[in-house]
Amino acid sequence: MEIEEGSVTRILMGVSESTIKGYPHASISSRGAFDWTIQKIVRYNTSAFKLLFLHVQVPDEDGFDDMDSIYASPEDFKSLTDRDRAKGLHLLAYFVTRCHEIGVSCEAWIKRGDPKEVICHEVKRVQPDLLVVGSRGLGPFQRVFVGTVSEFCVKHAECPVITIKRSADEAPQDPVDD
Repeated sequence: MEIEEGSVTRILMGVSESTIKGYPHASISSRGAFDWTIQKIVRYNTSAFKLLFLHVQVPDEDGFDDMDSIYASPEDFKSLTDRDRAKGLHLLAYFVTRCHEIGVSCEAWIKRGDPKEVICHEVKRVQPDLLVVGSRGLGPFQRVFVGTVSEFCVKHAECPVITIKRSADEAPQDPVDD
């Protein structure tokens, strides 16, 4: 059964890279949030959903310029030349490839800035039905210095927000090492 674009549920997911050195892959929290969304929301109804992946790079983190390009298929990533080495693109390629394997429509893009502010700005701009973010499980001391994207988004995003906590067996010794 074909579903009209207007009736598709659009889920924005803020995704981040692992901070564990030498591991340029999706963070534990981002993978967990993605897996939870597929298992608990999308399930077998792949044509009723569109996943929107947003990766926010902190300015000067890697000297990478802001990009507004949209990547919607694995082939889109293969056409890139020098930029395909950028960690953010590899991160987005992971999620887009997984969506195509499952059969879920998706888009992905990179922005620069403070992740909390940028995610809420993109929610306002894109107007998704739902925002899903992973939570690293920072303790009160770490929260003071790092702040939490998920708490900020729950308070400020202009759409419903689901925060997915990591399971205890997935948490590294230091929660900041996601």
